[in-house]
Amino acid sequence: MRTSVSDAPVPTIDLRPWLAGGEEARAALARTVDQALQTAGFLLVTGHGVEPELRAAIRRAAREFFLLPDEVKRRYEAKVGGRGWLGPGAEANGYAEGTETPPDLKESLTFATDEPFEDPVVNAEWYAPNVWPAEVPGLRGLCRTYLSRMAALEKELLSLLGYALGLRPDFFSRHMDRPTYGFNINWYPGTDVVGAPLPGQFRIGPHTDFGTVTVLDRQAGKGGLQVYTDAGGWEDAPYDPAALTINIGDLLSRWTGDRWRSGRHRVLPPPVEAPAEELMSLVYFGECTPGTLVESVPAPVGRVTYPPVDSHVYLREKLDSITVG
Repeated sequence: MRTSVSDAPVPTIDLRPWLAGGEEARAALARTVDQALQTAGFLLVTGHGVEPELRAAIRRAAREFFLLPDEVKRRYEAKVGGRGWLGPGAEANGYAEGTETPPDLKESLTFATDEPFEDPVVNAEWYAPNVWPAEVPGLRGLCRTYLSRMAALEKELLSLLGYALGLRPDFFSRHMDRPTYGFNINWYPGTDVVGAPLPGQFRIGPHTDFGTVTVLDRQAGKGGLQVYTDAGGWEDAPYDPAALTINIGDLLSRWTGDRWRSGRHRVLPPPVEAPAEELMSLVYFGECTPGTLVESVPAPVGRVTYPPVDSHVYLREKLDSITVG
């Protein structure tokens, strides 16, 4: 049985020993990572090298966009998994696990991989050009800088995760030659913008992520992130302003044969005691190169053997499942 967050504190790990430490320090870090992903299911990570000033600048620029009139934002409207603006009511993340919830109480700016791929069919679906709002010209450069940091961090994390399983450090990262990714800037305004929540409505409904690793830069709030464990149920996720929150997604969980379970989580609605609370999250969804065949690692590392799956067939099905309408 998985232990609760309160029984198994989520560790804050410093990446610097992995990046520049000796073998003993790296092995100790790997043991901590493996244990945490078997129990709490996610980590807080420092030593990641992503400056707080960059994260703050992205939030300021994105907020300028979100405060624009809806008729302006609609010029950039996109479908789930596309590039542009996802307005109110576009997503219901609970649908992915079969939970019937009202649409999520958020807006998003969403960007993704846009460097051309050699296969024109794959290129059309997964590498379309990003759409950058002309009204906030500084956002493009900020996000490009941030995403280059995220891509490098994702590769280091996947190398650490391969090592933590006793496999080759490139066991996962070698599937990152031409990876796709998704990047959402999620805006969670207060009830003055979204109205009073409906019964069972969340800023983001209960779900698991779909890809390899998710790298989340979030803000603390009463209507913030919660994680679910079998023993503890729903609990507030721990927060450290210097740390990034890391959790694994469905594809990596399948890859490890459920040794590491994809963490179920949700974002609470605006709180009754603070209805004007406004939060913003920067969410990087790591993926792999299109066409990667994800096969479960056998025992004794893996616990369950899943049928092999094409990574991007799986991702497309999941993205379609959370689309409202």
